[in-house]
Parts: sequence; C-alpha cells; structure tokens
Amino acid sequence: MAIARSYTTHPWQPFACNILHGKDRMGVLVNTPDIGHEPQKPRKGWWIPGEVNLGIPYKWGGSDSISSFDASISRGLAGGDVSTPEKRLADNRAVSRQASGVDCSGFVSQCLKLPSTHDTTQLPSVCAPLSSGQDLRPGDLLNIVHRHVILCAGWSNPDHTYIYYYETGGSPDYWRPGLKQAPLAALLALGYQPLRYRGMAHESVPAGSSAKEVLTRGEKAKSVVVEHPTVGEP
Repeated sequence: MAIARSYTTHPWQPFACNILHGKDRMGVLVNTPDIGHEPQKPRKGWWIPGEVNLGIPYKWGGSDSISSFDASISRGLAGGDVSTPEKRLADNRAVSRQASGVDCSGFVSQCLKLPSTHDTTQLPSVCAPLSSGQDLRPGDLLNIVHRHVILCAGWSNPDHTYIYYYETGGSPDYWRPGLKQAPLAALLALGYQPLRYRGMAHESVPAGSSAKEVLTRGEKAKSVVVEHPTVGEP
C-alpha cells in the first residue's frame, strides 16, 4: 500500500521536452497525457509543464519504478503515453522506449515487488484465485485477462459492498494513479477475478472480523467515488 500511495503522490517537474505528440525515433506513436492532450474529451491529459505535478503518469507498457521514472524525465523522455485501441491491437509493438511511466499491470507489479513485470495474462500464474469477492483484503487484486487490473486497498463500508482500490488507466482520471472506491458487485459484474499474490504475507483474520486498516482517514476522504466503474483503459 505504501508503494501504491507513493505512485499517486510522487512530485515531479516536467518541461516542454517531456511532451510528445507524434512518433518517437522508432516510429511508435506517443501521446503524453499533458494538459494539452485532448482537453475537450473525457480522457484528457493532466500534467502541466514547468510545474510540480503529483503522481506518475500512465504509459502504455510502462513499468517504471519511481527512481527510474525520475531519471527518464531528467533525460528528456516523454512523460507517459496514453492507451488507445490501436495500441491494444499492436500490444508490445506499441510500447515506446522514449516514454516513461506505468500502465495498470506495471503499477501492480511494482506494488507487489515482483521480480519482473507481469501483465494481466501472467498475474494469475503467481496468484491464487479467491472463492469470493468478500475474501478480498488489502493487497489483493481484481484482474481481467487481456484488459485491466486494480489493487484492493480495503473495504469502504461496514457492509462490505464497496471497496477502496488503487489503479491507473481507469476513470475518472485515466492517465494517472489514484485511490478510488466502487461497488464490489459492479466490479465483479464487469468480469474482474479476485486474486491473491502467493507471495503476500497476511495476518490471520478471525471469522467475522475485518482486515487491518491500511488507509488513513485523510486518504479515505480524498478517494474518488466511482459509482459506475468501467474496465479501465479503452
């Protein structure tokens, strides 16, 4: 949870050299989620050149640590690269080496401290499926193969009908990581599978009790309520 939090709050200062809307040196189309990207559309960019911004930007195929992201930005690499249907179709061929950031699986892989990045097709191989969404604890995953993954951060109500979760590449701020809360039933209806990383250390939880809280009151207050979640990236 501490790693997830750091991705949402990390300060960084980009400049005009970190903006790219066009093809990189290898011919891969890149669109950074800066404030000038599609300002009239719902999935518009957000970071502002010349100012201190908070949060590591989304990058298709990205799996940067915070330190590698900072180093890349200081070298003038592009600050993120938004996802598109065309990038999904091209898969790894659409990953730019001239951009830096994290996508949904890169973000989760970093949070779980995996030795290498596992995409949504690979995460089930290192996780155990949960029999019910009610078994979710902080650090567990909700995954849809070939589509999207989010990181559970706990229950947001006593009835266990809403969960807190971290994600990048999902509404309403598609191109930066954030803490959100949504109805569990709505997430499961989209096809998310509850998973638990096999390397995760969890304290035993007595029947009828709740897992240990991992979010502060201030963090909970700032979380975004998503009543009608989608499957994240387009």
